[in-house]
Amino acid sequence: MTSDYRQAITQAMQALQARDHQRAAELLRAAATTAPLAEMAWVPLANAELALGQNDAAEAAIDQQLLLKPREVGALLLKAYLREQARDARAASSFYRTALGQAALEGNLPPALAALHAHAGRYLGEADKGFEAYLIDQVGTALSPTMAEAIELLTGKRELYLQEPSVFYYPGLPQKRFYDPAEFPWFQPMLALVPQMQAELAAVLGEGAEGFAPYVHRKQHRPAPNTPLLDSQDWTAFHFWRDGELDEGNAARCPATMEALSHAPLPQIPGRSPNAHWSRLLPGAHIAPHTGMLNTRLICHIPILTAPQCWFRVGSETRGWEHGVPLVFDDSINHEAKNDGSQERVILLFEIWRPEIDTADREAIGRIFQAIGRYE
Repeated sequence: MTSDYRQAITQAMQALQARDHQRAAELLRAAATTAPLAEMAWVPLANAELALGQNDAAEAAIDQQLLLKPREVGALLLKAYLREQARDARAASSFYRTALGQAALEGNLPPALAALHAHAGRYLGEADKGFEAYLIDQVGTALSPTMAEAIELLTGKRELYLQEPSVFYYPGLPQKRFYDPAEFPWFQPMLALVPQMQAELAAVLGEGAEGFAPYVHRKQHRPAPNTPLLDSQDWTAFHFWRDGELDEGNAARCPATMEALSHAPLPQIPGRSPNAHWSRLLPGAHIAPHTGMLNTRLICHIPILTAPQCWFRVGSETRGWEHGVPLVFDDSINHEAKNDGSQERVILLFEIWRPEIDTADREAIGRIFQAIGRYE
């Protein structure tokens, strides 16, 4: 009996190579009556049945293979295709999505699956559009911005980004990309000083931009950061406060900027903060996607020199820098910036505490980072 089913499977594989699907299916059907589940050629049987138009039989065979190997990419793709042919869009999408994810994880797609793999991507793109249209038709368009985003996340139109600080995570904070500047009334006296700050910037740039230095630079006894912007003049900073130390020379050159910063509630952690500087981004410069070190702060931008075609993405939301409009964001969420225009952009950048963190925890966080700084 053992040799019979094995011989039948061997002959069936030869018949498939000869494109004799009828004979292959007959041989494999017979083999299935005696072969152990784990030794049966279920995928070839499914392919033979599919070629004969026997979709139900093909699906029954592929279901057996998925019992044995639930994450086999070829079996997942074939199951998805059969559900697609049955007009079961939800099941087809689910299997296609799982197949693509598994293929990406394994990274070694067999050439024979390339066409069906490509079809899966196209199908999911169209299916997502159709599902979104269906939801909008059912739910309507009179939705809050939050609900509109939730639907875009549900349909795959947006990607989900959450806080991922590289060093320190404070649990329980809201996953909020941007904050409304109106929540921080101290912005008003700062914005009133923008014309004077612009004049100070113009003077510094007119003197050859002395004081601006690459934002990403080498540090003694530390590995060099892995970025094309290392030691680059494309992204530079003019520091006022750096790791809690005042740059007295730069501060003296820019009294209006220092007055503006005096209105902001800058954190006070010896050896760590305040931090405040002008951030200059030249045309063509791209700050690659990254996350900040901790989620206990917010980063504030006040545009000093705006530039068209210069954009900033935090999570799945992209904004530009507009005159008189501060940006307040959580830099522990994946973010990036690029200057696609022909003019440089300069902002005043500084950090503040997250408003949700109380005084006691702020002090504890300060002690943690002071302790880290002293550790050798």
